[in-house]
Amino acid sequence: MTQEIAIYQVDAFSNAVFGGNPAAVCPLTDWLPDATLQAIAAENNLAETAYFLPEGADYRLRWFTPTTEVDLCGHATLATAHVLKSFLAPDADEYRFHTRSGLLTVRCGDRGYAMDFPAIPATPAPEKLAELAAALGAEPQEAFQAMDCMAVFAGEAEIQALAPDMAKIAAVDTRGIIATAPGDSVDFVSRFFAPQSGIPEDPVTGSAHSMLTPFWAARLGKDRLTARQISPRGGDLTLEARGERVTIAGQAVLYLQGKIRV
Repeated sequence: MTQEIAIYQVDAFSNAVFGGNPAAVCPLTDWLPDATLQAIAAENNLAETAYFLPEGADYRLRWFTPTTEVDLCGHATLATAHVLKSFLAPDADEYRFHTRSGLLTVRCGDRGYAMDFPAIPATPAPEKLAELAAALGAEPQEAFQAMDCMAVFAGEAEIQALAPDMAKIAAVDTRGIIATAPGDSVDFVSRFFAPQSGIPEDPVTGSAHSMLTPFWAARLGKDRLTARQISPRGGDLTLEARGERVTIAGQAVLYLQGKIRV
């Protein structure tokens, strides 16, 4: 029997279409088999497809790349909140999502959507320097490890000029690799590569800023930060370090609305 599922495609961390990071968002009434969820995500061929359904007054939220389910995704969470605010629950100003990474809250405001995420501390990993240099095609000053590997460079121009070797990046035992440096017009910039998760270069990676925010807050001596992910599409974030939590905020815009037939 054919089933129709609503689908929205949202450009997250952008105030205009064709910017930021596109995510597909599919509201459900019951969970489909995991194999079907994965097949839809592969067919969408976006960095992330988010699925959610009501759970009491809150929502249960899951994220899939084209190849795997992931524990944490920022831009697809922001995109889901945008779908709820624009179409499904417009009277609410806050949405609560139960996920593999615990409870995530998104608040709506005049400047977009503010996500409450866990802070992920970075552990120095000097043993990763040579491997990261080979994978990124440039030698970082420092290396750190958490959910992702992080390579720290001296300036924005070095991040912009990176020519990564995707095969070597895919061989690194991590979710993905963050390359970051102080920014010219923002506090810091970054790029994110995760071919091992089916995403060669992610346009804007909200979850990576769970690691980037406390790192740069400590490094720069300030809790409120501005950031830009300088992928070809690019995206802007405003951030706040709050101890064990971080606020990751940005805007979103709808690109597509339709139906999936499975």
